[in-house]
Amino acid sequence: MWLIIGLIAIVATFINLYMYTAGKDYKLAMAMGLSFTALTLCAEYSLVSEWVGVKDWAALEDVVPGMERALWFLTIVSILLNFAPILLERKGKK
Repeated sequence: MWLIIGLIAIVATFINLYMYTAGKDYKLAMAMGLSFTALTLCAEYSLVSEWVGVKDWAALEDVVPGMERALWFLTIVSILLNFAPILLERKGKK
C-alpha cells in the first residue's frame, strides 16, 4: 500500500511543479503532494508495526535500516519540491 501512496505523492508533486510553471493555481496539488507523503510514512509505519506484531525480526533487520534513510531522504525532497513554487513566487515578487 505504501508504494501506491508514495507513487501518488510523486505524481502530485510533479503536477504541483507543472501547474506552477504553467502559471496556474498549484496550491491544491501542493497540499496533495504533502498529504500523500505523510500517508506514505504512516503506511510504512503500519507495515513495520505488522512485522513487530508477528515477530518477523528478520524482515525488520533487513528492511528498516535502509528504509529509514530512504524515507528521510524522500520526505525532505518532497517537502522541498512542494514548497519550491512558493519560494520561487516570493523571490519573483522582490
